[in-house]
Amino acid sequence: MLVNCVVYRRGEKLAELPVQDISDYIGQPDCFVWVALKDATPEELAEMQEEFGLHELAVEDAQNGHQRPKVEEYDDSLFVVMKLIDMVDGKMQVGEIAVFVGRNYVLSVRNHSQQTFLGVRSRAEREPHLLQLGSGYVLYALMDAVVDRYFPVMEALENELEEIEEQIFAKSDSVKEEANSARENIERLYALKRKVTQLKHAVAPLMEGVMRLHGGRVPAPCNQMHEYFRDVSDHLQRLNNSLDTMRDTITTAIQVNLSMVTIEESEVTKRLAAWAGIFAVATAFAGIWGMNFEFMPELQWRWGYPLALLLMGGVCGLLYARFKRSGWL
Repeated sequence: MLVNCVVYRRGEKLAELPVQDISDYIGQPDCFVWVALKDATPEELAEMQEEFGLHELAVEDAQNGHQRPKVEEYDDSLFVVMKLIDMVDGKMQVGEIAVFVGRNYVLSVRNHSQQTFLGVRSRAEREPHLLQLGSGYVLYALMDAVVDRYFPVMEALENELEEIEEQIFAKSDSVKEEANSARENIERLYALKRKVTQLKHAVAPLMEGVMRLHGGRVPAPCNQMHEYFRDVSDHLQRLNNSLDTMRDTITTAIQVNLSMVTIEESEVTKRLAAWAGIFAVATAFAGIWGMNFEFMPELQWRWGYPLALLLMGGVCGLLYARFKRSGWL
């Protein structure tokens, strides 16, 4: 679907065009055309390929989608793929934008995403002194918008991790609740790790591609944009470092959660062992006095039975006090 098709001259908006008129302006040296498509059909891409002379391999990638973020150079044009990531009700939705950049044109094809870039176009039109730099500035503006939208996603993931960490150290009222909570924490941590990995797959390859736009031999459309693409590269570097830190933190959190489970199990084992020790003493006394031999001390004594009960209760009470003082009960 065609979102808009606009021609600019020296940084100023000249007119909105029907697709058929693109060829009338594409050859003029002081003009460039900016076209935006959403969920483009093969017919629309074929028409754009004819108007702009796009490379067939780049068109095929844009049509098939599900590409790794990348920056590819075809003669004097660029093909850039970026991931569009949205957080909806705690779930991560991944879309894609493919951008074709030539000396005097920019074509963006957005797939499987509700994000819009109308704000990017408005921003560029408010800065004609930058927009007159041509297609390289438009690529920067689109790329900067995509990367900036990664930061709220990163913040949401960090908040989710903090919430899980607090839950790890929260005490439950029963052993069953403690076990269920530990299982839930591990499931949430693994789900969070998958989200972090998805964002990592969007950031790391793009960071590698952007480095080609501000260092060494820079492609022709980006000749005057070194500083701008270096700024985008810095943002991606920050995101990449934060993602690496978060992945390490998640791994540590999983280990801590398992350690907390082990500690709780150890506490339960200690309590069970303490009670088993107390009842073992009572069982030993009862077993000895219950053997019914004919000649046993105190067997015919009037106060033998109450004294046996008192002795067993006293010894059990003493053991209980010792275990309580030691923290086993």
